[in-house]
Amino acid sequence: MHDMTLPAELSQLLRGYEWQRITLGLSQSQTYLLSGASSNLYIKIQSLTAAESLYWEKERLVWLQGRLPVPEVVYYGQDDANEFMLMTEIEGINASDKSYESMLPQLMQQLAIGLRAVHEVPVEGCPFDKTLNAKVVEARRRVEQQLVDEEDFDQQREGRTAENLVQELLDLKPESEDLVFTHGDYCLPNIILKDGRVHGFIDWGRAGIADRYQDIALAIRSIGYNFGNEHVQTFLDAYGLTALDEAKVHYYQLMDEFF
Repeated sequence: MHDMTLPAELSQLLRGYEWQRITLGLSQSQTYLLSGASSNLYIKIQSLTAAESLYWEKERLVWLQGRLPVPEVVYYGQDDANEFMLMTEIEGINASDKSYESMLPQLMQQLAIGLRAVHEVPVEGCPFDKTLNAKVVEARRRVEQQLVDEEDFDQQREGRTAENLVQELLDLKPESEDLVFTHGDYCLPNIILKDGRVHGFIDWGRAGIADRYQDIALAIRSIGYNFGNEHVQTFLDAYGLTALDEAKVHYYQLMDEFF
């Protein structure tokens, strides 16, 4: 059982659940699968001092209800040290699972179908601004507050400093944005499939209006990392991208180093 003191209302909701720590993913929060008699839940617990607040994800999940298959927020609250978010489960197996190695062309098709569905969410009235100006301001703030993990840079940027990279971010900024609703971290562990088809999406803390390459760039990197770069073209074809903008792929992968 988890030994942290929970807010009373949350404690009440979790009576009788079994806790299991989830270690997949590079999140700042502690995530647990809660197994219950009727259905499973997930809980995220995170320090109030973390660089990204769970409140951001809570707001996005509430906004996305009825727009995409995402978890429902059962409870959100804070105490003086942590914030807590309890969510329903999206049933299935995430897209990074090795069980998909026997059906990679189909997996690539599903990842593309999933991303098209995300990008087709109408942006009218969407309150979440992740356009370049907003992201660059946030990246600079993180560098100034020393929140960027220089040990975790992608291979081609190993040994560089965050200050050095932020200059590149300003120098290479694309002149135009093809704005759509984006997931913000469209990596394989965040896409859940059931019976071989996309069943839902998780980890929405960075979602908002941005260039579609925010998602395409991270999907390309994640496909390569999990299954090999030879599968990327299948994904791009299925998404319907006729010509890949390599500069934007580079830029949005660079941007991700700050987050």
